[in-house]
Amino acid sequence: MTTIVTGNGISGDDWADRDVFAFDCFWNGQELPEEPLAVAFPNDREAADLVPWLDRIGLIVVDFPAFSDGRGFSVARRLRELGYRGRLRASGPLVSDQLRAALKVGFDEVAVAPSVAARQPASHWKVGAQESYQDRIAV
Repeated sequence: MTTIVTGNGISGDDWADRDVFAFDCFWNGQELPEEPLAVAFPNDREAADLVPWLDRIGLIVVDFPAFSDGRGFSVARRLRELGYRGRLRASGPLVSDQLRAALKVGFDEVAVAPSVAARQPASHWKVGAQESYQDRIAV
């Protein structure tokens, strides 16, 4: 089960019981519900590709295939510049040190795999005063 992290710490995933459609759902003739959609968006596409559908999308999940691949940060910033006001989620092997940057560029939350959540407890994900990782592990 995926762990959702916001600026306030770990929270539940209120989108867990809804479908997340692949980005190509708009072109492949797939029947889409009228309710706000959740769309998985690859980090190697132009954010502007979503503009015609932004008013139908309630959640955009931007893929981070590796924690060292920062293209998703640019996608988030661009989506906000294009006027997207819905929920924006980073998804992938991001680490707690990247949460502050994710929030700064426009992400509302980060979805992390159970393996990452197990290595980094909730206390690591709190956004407060800027601290270094050494401060968190000092005994």
